[in-house]
Amino acid sequence: MIELHDIEKIYPIGDRQLKVLNGVSFTIEKGELVAIMGPSGSGKSTVLNLLGCLDVPTSGSYHIDGQEVSRLNSRELAHIRARKIGFVFQQFNLLPKLSALANVKLGLEYAGADDYKSAMESLTTVGLADRAGHRPTELSGGEQQRVAIARALAKKPPLILADEPTGNLDSKSGDEIISMLTTLHAEQKITLVMITHDPRIARCCQRIIHIKDGLVEKDEKVQ
Repeated sequence: MIELHDIEKIYPIGDRQLKVLNGVSFTIEKGELVAIMGPSGSGKSTVLNLLGCLDVPTSGSYHIDGQEVSRLNSRELAHIRARKIGFVFQQFNLLPKLSALANVKLGLEYAGADDYKSAMESLTTVGLADRAGHRPTELSGGEQQRVAIARALAKKPPLILADEPTGNLDSKSGDEIISMLTTLHAEQKITLVMITHDPRIARCCQRIIHIKDGLVEKDEKVQ
């Protein structure tokens, strides 16, 4: 599903360059549940941006679902994001003036669809069918994150990327979200990659890829 080979990423900062990734290589098989961990400044957020086709590497190759995407232009990358990747962000990224249903349908529109049935099915999957008409301000933090998960699921992407999905939640709501994500992974056989700094959350995954100083420090299977 995912193959990174010798990925480097360099950002120009004034008259100097900042090398964030120093040759990252790993593969993730279709249907795996993987955590990417690392301290602040380790490069894990840059890895997420590359996996999500939000950025391109300075060098190296990235294949997603068999397609090389490292050298695609911005329009082509947007097409990959719309068709192949669902995102779940720490900040939820819901539009406050739209209902839960409209937020999920908006995600479908970006993928070239506008399907009421698919949107409602996704809200039902996350247990929010009865809250479809509520705006984000009328929902709890955990409910807002469930709407974001429904939005990611609605277009049925082969890959879901979750960036610190419990970062803005209390421990009870966070546990519920992790339980939901791991259950959805098991039931729907999706490829799910979670970026986290929390070892407890990472231990809910099948593998943990540790990033440090722009390199893969360790790649371990969870027992």
